[in-house]
Amino acid sequence: MLYIHPSAKISPLADIEISTRDTLIQIGENSFIDSFVKIKPAGGIGDVIIGRNCFINSGCVIYTGNGVKIGNDVAIAANCTFASTNHEYSNRHELIRLQGFRPSKGGICIGDDVWIGANCVFLDGTNVGEGCVIGASSVVRGDIPPFSVCAGTPLKIIGTR
Repeated sequence: MLYIHPSAKISPLADIEISTRDTLIQIGENSFIDSFVKIKPAGGIGDVIIGRNCFINSGCVIYTGNGVKIGNDVAIAANCTFASTNHEYSNRHELIRLQGFRPSKGGICIGDDVWIGANCVFLDGTNVGEGCVIGASSVVRGDIPPFSVCAGTPLKIIGTR
């Protein structure tokens, strides 16, 4: 299911795939999805909910997996990946691609008023609090306290706002 608020703007070069498993993809009021953004149902039945006044820059990929919720007033720079699912790999006698997906760690939740730098990767089980800044090229997992300024791989809190 796809719901795009009438005031949202989606580039004609964006690629939003409709789920065959009834996953909801919702894009909120006044949000903008740039060219070459891909939203792809994969690895679960989670919904993708993008809030109001969000900007998702070119080259970002959002896998529905176990769900992705992006709050209001979120700015996401180019080439970020939201991977809310993980492949199973524990059986070494079976091809990884045939093992399906691991249990959910809760999906990905991005709070309101968050700024995300370019080339970041968000993993299943990530909760980014309100008002955070995530520096470019960071790998993000786990709980990030509100108003934290973070960067790096592994991610470190380098300040607050």
